Amino acid sequence: MDTRSPDFENDDALRSAFVRELTLGQIRDGDEPNGNYSRASSIPKTLIRYWHNLDELPEDVEECFKSWDQLSHEGFQIKTFDDQSARAYIAANYGLLETAAFARCRHPAMRSDYLRMCFILAEGGMYVDADDVLLSDGWRHLFRDERLKLQPLCYDISFGRMVPTSHLWLEDLPAEGRVFYVNNDPLAAPAGHPLLARALRSSTVKLLGDEELPIIQATTGPGNMTIALAYHAHYLMSSGSPPDFELLRNWDEIAETRWDLSYRGDERNWRNVEGSGF
Repeated sequence: MDTRSPDFENDDALRSAFVRELTLGQIRDGDEPNGNYSRASSIPKTLIRYWHNLDELPEDVEECFKSWDQLSHEGFQIKTFDDQSARAYIAANYGLLETAAFARCRHPAMRSDYLRMCFILAEGGMYVDADDVLLSDGWRHLFRDERLKLQPLCYDISFGRMVPTSHLWLEDLPAEGRVFYVNNDPLAAPAGHPLLARALRSSTVKLLGDEELPIIQATTGPGNMTIALAYHAHYLMSSGSPPDFELLRNWDEIAETRWDLSYRGDERNWRNVEGSGF
């Protein structure tokens, strides 16, 4: 019997414990798709990426972009958005609320967060951040079935640093003093996935609320995606349905984040604007 309280996904500690439970459950299931999710992928081979001003694309970010261009030879459409094209896409494919919510995204990171949810919900595909560099052809795994794909992460509060992602899959990893959550990079899904619908709806409500400066991480970023995941996964469990998502355990072998990029030191880096340990 599930004894979780209603709205548990909005409690930081309960949500973290639940995400940890999801990773442990996937370990015990052997990471194999079950139920209907062994079917061929319905995730389109579309790569989405974002930089707020493509007329001023830094050379080091452009190098990151170029690492993914080889996917065009694998049948991918590559769509690179900036502020202007993202605004136009949302206005053309969504309503006045979403258009207004995007206009309230006060930082390029927020606009990137919001656009990826809008695009993948509408059309499906895979989003990667501008600082990601492709390392291998492991990306094929993301397209082996129709489940939404997310990367789990863990932040160690005591040491003030991220836990290596490989450690998340150790069953004896202590949960105390750690925050378990999911990133919104990478993000791969078929069109119309209900988890993304919920995440987008939540972001829209928060952006159009009374808060003058809504927190980036919680409003459009990983915090918002983690809340949506917790709600959605719990709903599936309660209804006896198989998971229609997968937590990736080898993303670091597929792509790496470049931390020595020029924009890290100025206001283009959202952490310098808002400040965050993770």
